[in-house]
Amino acid sequence: MDEIKFDFNNRTAVITGGAQGFGLDIAQRFLKSGAKVIIWDIDPKLIEEAKKETNNSNLSSSIVDVSNYQEVESEVSKITQKSKIDILINNAGITGPTMPLWEYDVEIWNKIVKINLLGTFNCCKAIVPNMIANNYGRIVNVASVAGKDGNANASAYSSGKAGAIGLTKSLGKELADKNIAVNAVTPAGAKTRILDQMSKEHVQRMLSKVPRGRFLEVEEFTSLVCWLSSEENTFSTAAVFDISGGRSTY
Repeated sequence: MDEIKFDFNNRTAVITGGAQGFGLDIAQRFLKSGAKVIIWDIDPKLIEEAKKETNNSNLSSSIVDVSNYQEVESEVSKITQKSKIDILINNAGITGPTMPLWEYDVEIWNKIVKINLLGTFNCCKAIVPNMIANNYGRIVNVASVAGKDGNANASAYSSGKAGAIGLTKSLGKELADKNIAVNAVTPAGAKTRILDQMSKEHVQRMLSKVPRGRFLEVEEFTSLVCWLSSEENTFSTAAVFDISGGRSTY
């Protein structure tokens, strides 16, 4: 499938969880389309591997724990001293172990929600003022069909992603009178390393719910994110865009 051409010239994008999977593929597509890209991740080894693989001078990176607001605020301050931030992709997330809610370790449950929901809040809180000042911004929050449907034995992940969907709707409405679009995407299972965190039984259960009969390809996901992040998206905001192969139809 030929890639659709997007114009991200003179745009700067921050992508959280950008050193692998969805985040890295989005970064590479943005770079091909002319953007300057800053990837945030907590894994220095993966960051170095991503930079080596991408080999593009318009790619930079920082080690950032998105669940720590002080770290996020500090990085945003460094960026905005030199540049504006046009695009934010809140992609960082973890699934955590699969088990019934009543067996979940409280600290692990809280950690999952902090990264998936509070991390999204932290990045939006720190970056949105810069977008308001420039009257331009595109924010894409990576949620999940788990946030719509609720996955059994994944209460923390489902709750965090459901929260990110609610946040998207609220923030999108708050910024609707400006040239800033805030949308969420809800993928079904995809061929990324996140599947390695889950049991084989859980992965098979996820696949059985997809009418398309296969997992999402990373490139398919990136195409949707690119459109939502582009100037072509002039009207859609506070919305949830499904990319689940027919699993969710609302």
